[in-house]
Amino acid sequence: MTDHKLMNNNKTIYNPIYGHTAFSMKCILILIPVVGLLVLTSCGNKNKQNNSSNGETIPSYNIITLQPRSATLNNDYPASIQGLQNIEIRPKVEGFVEKIFIDEGGIVKKGQLLFKINAPQYEQEVRTAEAGIKTAEADLNTANLQVKQVRPLVERDIISHYELESAQNALQSKQAALAQANAALINAKVNLSYTTITSPVDGVIGSLPYKLGSLVNSTTADPLTTVYNTATVYAYFGMNEKQLLSFSRDSTNSSFHTKLNNIPEVTLILSDGIVYENKGKVETVNGLINTATGSANFRAQFINPKGLLRSGSSATVRIPALVKDAIIVPQNITYELQDKRFVFLVNNKNQVENVAITVMDNTPGQFYIVTDGLKAGDRIVAEGANNFKDGTEIKQVEVSAESLYKGLK
Repeated sequence: MTDHKLMNNNKTIYNPIYGHTAFSMKCILILIPVVGLLVLTSCGNKNKQNNSSNGETIPSYNIITLQPRSATLNNDYPASIQGLQNIEIRPKVEGFVEKIFIDEGGIVKKGQLLFKINAPQYEQEVRTAEAGIKTAEADLNTANLQVKQVRPLVERDIISHYELESAQNALQSKQAALAQANAALINAKVNLSYTTITSPVDGVIGSLPYKLGSLVNSTTADPLTTVYNTATVYAYFGMNEKQLLSFSRDSTNSSFHTKLNNIPEVTLILSDGIVYENKGKVETVNGLINTATGSANFRAQFINPKGLLRSGSSATVRIPALVKDAIIVPQNITYELQDKRFVFLVNNKNQVENVAITVMDNTPGQFYIVTDGLKAGDRIVAEGANNFKDGTEIKQVEVSAESLYKGLK
């Protein structure tokens, strides 16, 4: 059976008796735009999915996978420099400054003449003591003659034995007087020697507050000068209580003295930022924590053969710290918020999470040793800190660990 079509005003109408639905041309024209819109919408969604899957709208960031590392990190501590000896030069006698043989900042040797004090009374004491000795010697000679004269008379029983004993006693008295006169001369010469002042050690001269003609004595407020023995210098630096506890606790279970001896050689950074050529050694630590500063004082010793280091100058003591199999992150990819430090962790969904970490104290600008918050295998954003929100999706670009940790040794 063939279909029968009716033609009516340029319209094709299907006969319903043959089981076909008749549509007008008007209905067909209405359906065409709807179908087209659906097709365009489907294509748009498909393109959007393709763009998303291609990652064109997701930002890319460098990331690194953390692995345990061994490295030497530096801990810096502000320090003050003091000479091995800082000796104040004070006069032991009263007098006027007659001569000054040195100048401020000059280098002196042990025994070198520094000052001459004009004190004529001590010269007079020496002359008086010398005269006293001559008098005592004359009296002693007279006493000797007396004994020699009396002894034969006593032996002949011309005079009593009492006279001899008296003469001998007088002789002993004159001998004691001579000894006393000699002691007075020695004392006078010692006092006179105090008028010339020499350097007790090799060192550098400090300030000279008293000029020629100044009256000085042993009770004067300021010393004549100070000699700084800087052949060896001490660098004093403080370690706070937290750092001291961290230093005291380690896996070696050794004594504190042993740990102190095991500290490697330390470096001195001068005030101009230049590293001092000679390394030093940490020797001692103060047994008490200063309640005002909350720190304990350490002392490191450095040799100073060229006299470059001066007492009273400032520097920085750098102590290397060897760590093994630790999680280490660069400090510049962390950020601090409300006394906590954070990094950007990337989860398995390529989403960023702000994670708080606990780190050891060490020199700013280098690396942090993470003690809590991260583990081996974690992936973190290896760029400068950005304001990521939790759940931000990123495209990961793995970077070389060696390029990130090239500052480590």
